[in-house]
Amino acid sequence: MIKNLDQKECDFILENNYIGHLSYIYKNKPYVVPITYYYDQVNKAIICYSGEGHKIAAMRKNNAISLQVAEISTVNNWKSVLVHGKFEQHFGSDAKAYLHAFSLGVKDVIMEKEHTKLDYISEFSSKIYKGDIPIVYLIRIEEITGKKRVH
Repeated sequence: MIKNLDQKECDFILENNYIGHLSYIYKNKPYVVPITYYYDQVNKAIICYSGEGHKIAAMRKNNAISLQVAEISTVNNWKSVLVHGKFEQHFGSDAKAYLHAFSLGVKDVIMEKEHTKLDYISEFSSKIYKGDIPIVYLIRIEEITGKKRVH
């Protein structure tokens, strides 16, 4: 049987994971890509960063995006959360502060979940090539829903 997750269960899944699937629209086609994220529950936002490219260009044109995060054990034992929100790019000291929160937050989740200590952002997130400035963005959360399969 499929059941809805309550807000507390949705928050728990978002807080205790760091890989999700970002969806966005570009030239009237849907795209879904895996990303590393950090859930900032206090500010009701998902913090992310990327290099300049297709995904960023698409989200600048159409800022309606979603993020799906799943915990799947078996075909009959899974939970999935869907976040709907708006792309919001940040610059300067704001971007630096968000990137710092992202780095610390993801390292904490990895330490707790995988018992692995990491020192550098490049060890767990997309590579930014030498000389590139990371594009720091938020998914400003508008709605969170979740489902689970229970047997």
